[in-house]
Amino acid sequence: MGADNLESRHYQMFPVLSAAQVQMATRFASSGPHSFAPGEAVYQIGDRNVPAWLVLSGRIDAFRHDGLSVPDALITSHGAGQLSGEVSQLSGRPTIAGGRAGPDGCVALAFDAAHLKALIIGSAEIGEIIMRAYILRRVELIQFGGSGSILIGHPGDRDLTRLQGFLSRSGYPHVVLDAAADQEGRALVERLGIHADDLPLMVCPNGTVLKHPTDVEAACCLGITPELNPDAVYDVAIVGAGPSGLAAAVYAASEGLSVIVIDSRSVGGQAGSSSRIENYLGFPTGISGHALAARAFNQALKFGAEIALPLDVHELVPAPAGKRRSEPMVLRVAGDRAVKAKTVVIASGAKYRRPSIPDIAQFEGAGIAYWASAIEAKLCENDDIALVGGGNSAGQAVAFLAPRVRRLHLVIRRSLTETMSTYLIDRIAALPNVEMHVGCELTALSGDPYGRLAATVTNFESQREKSYDLRKVFMFIGADPNTDWIKCRIKTDDKGFIRTGTGFSPEVEEELGRPALLLETSLPNVFAIGDVRAGSTKRVAAAVGEGAAVVSDIHAALRQAAPMK
Repeated sequence: MGADNLESRHYQMFPVLSAAQVQMATRFASSGPHSFAPGEAVYQIGDRNVPAWLVLSGRIDAFRHDGLSVPDALITSHGAGQLSGEVSQLSGRPTIAGGRAGPDGCVALAFDAAHLKALIIGSAEIGEIIMRAYILRRVELIQFGGSGSILIGHPGDRDLTRLQGFLSRSGYPHVVLDAAADQEGRALVERLGIHADDLPLMVCPNGTVLKHPTDVEAACCLGITPELNPDAVYDVAIVGAGPSGLAAAVYAASEGLSVIVIDSRSVGGQAGSSSRIENYLGFPTGISGHALAARAFNQALKFGAEIALPLDVHELVPAPAGKRRSEPMVLRVAGDRAVKAKTVVIASGAKYRRPSIPDIAQFEGAGIAYWASAIEAKLCENDDIALVGGGNSAGQAVAFLAPRVRRLHLVIRRSLTETMSTYLIDRIAALPNVEMHVGCELTALSGDPYGRLAATVTNFESQREKSYDLRKVFMFIGADPNTDWIKCRIKTDDKGFIRTGTGFSPEVEEELGRPALLLETSLPNVFAIGDVRAGSTKRVAAAVGEGAAVVSDIHAALRQAAPMK
């Protein structure tokens, strides 16, 4: 969505509710009305659990931080009939904007996260207005920068690129400053006496400075990772926030089930890295995997699902055998924490396989990438790159990257007609700067992990080798299931993908009083969907379909289960 398009939708970004709509909304307020004196702070950047404020009179001026030393910048002024906030208000996460009462003060009603979601669901008309406005406001913050976090480092550095990718996939606005070339960034590095090993820096919206942070540390500073209630027992815990996991969260939460979604990275899974999906039903002009995942994420929040990112799940502990398994299952997660649930959905997907190339690990995150986002594309503009793989994800990446680079070497083991959709094959054939290497594989890498690479491509039949000078290599080859975290016994196929609908042992079936359900694993009340499931169709639409279908199985299992202790 471009800047011009956002400008034309300003009336949707900052709508004014009618008198009747304000009267309807008043019924859902969590408290109020509250009176604020002229210039009084209503909420500060970085505050948690900030309610949305519906202005009854006066105005609230919303502002953001622009850079490190620039004064606060006005985003907009919310007048009577307008609601403050953006998507952070749906989850209680720290706000990335601040608000203060206007010169005449203001009177406003408060809507905390629970009451705001009740309003959105309780009034379809107002709910549509609010959701559209909040999503557009977040998009504007991301596109125009100047709010959110500030990253300071050296362009192309693997950790800076990692943080950029994490924040982008998580839908958090940020600004990147070159530690050597940007005056503000260089001044902060010098003032704090930062050593080169401490880069990149991350300046959080609340002013906290993190040195060389991990994704988890960045998430904690931004409030992305929620506090987990150790006593809560969820109806369903979903491991994986890709298309299948998010679909399951939306359908389960919309049907009144208590839901938590846990993912070790960010929303979207492998699909989130797809630059454009053009064969997904209902999007004739295509949609990026990131945009699709962001919409599903907001939809899940709207219906009350909790989403915990980035949080590693270390182990699944099944309910102990006994009369209809009256104890909940436990997911052991990072930080010695635990999540209890009556049912568990494994939607942890698959990961692109690492090729057996000597010393490949030293190039990963810099010269080697397993996804193709706008960040990676920017780093290799007008340069030569290689892409290894012949599936649809590889084809989408080629179509996205090729117009931005000088030459793209596509390395594939067999003909594209065996592995790729026709529309992508035709598109690649029309790209003048794509050089095909059929019946070949990448066999060696050398060079500077942060600079240029020398990549050796070998032909299977002739064993002829040729070296290419490249800026980056993108890997989209095969996939292995993300199941390392499952320590208990569960039936899989010979490649490690989880089998479903195969039945329980006679003893378990007698104990439960029912056979295994279609998407149920060999463990009772544990389901598998999406790419991690054996026999699944590795397509986004199929994953979403399984996410919807599994909710029927969950309802059936819960109806026959004994009350949890």
